Amino acid sequence: MHHIAVAFGDGIGPEIMEATLYILKAAGAPLEIEEVEIGEKVYLRGEKAGIAKETWEILRNTKAFLKAPITTPQGGGFKSLNVTVRTTLGLYANIRPCVSYAPFVETKHPVMDLVIVRENEEDLYTGVEYRRTDDLYQALKFITTTGSERIIRYAFAYAEAHGRKKVTCFTKDNILKISDGEFHKVFDRISKEYPHITAEHWIVDIGAAKLADTPEAFDVLVLPNLYGDILSDVAAEIAGSVGLAGSANIGTQGAMFEAIHGSAPRRAGQDVANPSGLLLASLQMLDFLGENKIANTIENAWLKTLEEGIHTYDIFKEGKSKTKVGTKAFAEAVIKHLGQKPEILKPRPLPKSHLSFKQPEPPKETQKKLSGIDISVEWKGSLDNLLSHLKNISEHYELKMIGNRGVKVWPNPLPETTTTDEWRLRFIAKHPGLTQTSYLPLLEALSKKPLRWSHLDPLYTFDNVPGYTLSQEEQ
Repeated sequence: MHHIAVAFGDGIGPEIMEATLYILKAAGAPLEIEEVEIGEKVYLRGEKAGIAKETWEILRNTKAFLKAPITTPQGGGFKSLNVTVRTTLGLYANIRPCVSYAPFVETKHPVMDLVIVRENEEDLYTGVEYRRTDDLYQALKFITTTGSERIIRYAFAYAEAHGRKKVTCFTKDNILKISDGEFHKVFDRISKEYPHITAEHWIVDIGAAKLADTPEAFDVLVLPNLYGDILSDVAAEIAGSVGLAGSANIGTQGAMFEAIHGSAPRRAGQDVANPSGLLLASLQMLDFLGENKIANTIENAWLKTLEEGIHTYDIFKEGKSKTKVGTKAFAEAVIKHLGQKPEILKPRPLPKSHLSFKQPEPPKETQKKLSGIDISVEWKGSLDNLLSHLKNISEHYELKMIGNRGVKVWPNPLPETTTTDEWRLRFIAKHPGLTQTSYLPLLEALSKKPLRWSHLDPLYTFDNVPGYTLSQEEQ
């Protein structure tokens, strides 16, 4: 018996969860269910993340968490429950199968069958943001070597366990050379450990275009968090419907399973919602719990139901579907087909092997050298007037570059360059041997000028490789 936590959620959540649990029980899934409350009611009680403190202990003490969609109240100040649960419980891998079910579900891509493996804790989803000036706002993108290695190893291990032949990595490292560049480097390094699996890399924009046009060209996709979030919804929709997609969030100590669609409050209480996304997520949960045969039985019954033309309103098509049913009737149809297999749609294969891989080790220590500092200042005047305040500002540092919105504007400025009210001043030490406090006199001198510093970025090299981006013409 597997002890799991279940949240019925908001909107259509209770209806599709009841239908899903009805099917799981009928199939004999050995589950001991503990219900938890999350979502809108908890938000409105004053819990900014939509989850009560006592619920965390339940989630830690259960083997898996099956969650229906929730409603986040409108207005500011409310945190994403999904992001909170994923990061707090270390659910680093988001797994989203995107499969077409043609000809029974309408799609332009009838042979699509891919799995998106999305890094789940880092990137812009850390939610670390700042307002730096009157005009400029900043979001920090976090990419770690260990986080990249863990998700990439998971992707290759998943491909191996499920008999898939290719793993593709998407990044934007032609622009984000350090952060996305590290993700790409780790992918290239890990791929060499799996010579029997084809490995390829695409720049995310052209890769997204290829995915939308020819999704059958891909097998397993591994991506950083933001790209994975966007493209997994795109892939689910072009496969046939976002409403048919389930999602697994896997960690070393637990897992959360959910449909990828929202709570659809306008459809709540009408017995029309399609429970398929949550049902397929529950099958991922059964796989995680080692109940592969029961998951196989349920999915075959679900596929058989689709083949029989028994469809909910969202996928019902006149002339193609046979019977339009509601949530409860659809669940009853799936139960009726338990033990049967589809005749046209591809039966669900069992994994070929247990998914396993070694966890990443901490990165090797590097030789770090402090060579200068970037100091961002708020300044609403002209560049010439700014320069007048920076003359002879320090005897130990030399002003090498001024940037604005990532573009070098001094030396050799171009009059066409658009500037805002924050300027990045790059100071390089005139002599070696800097300490972490060497810039304090420089900062004090700047503070006496009619400008306001807004951000500091020490410039380090790691084994003599710059750990910061170089501007045009900078060596």
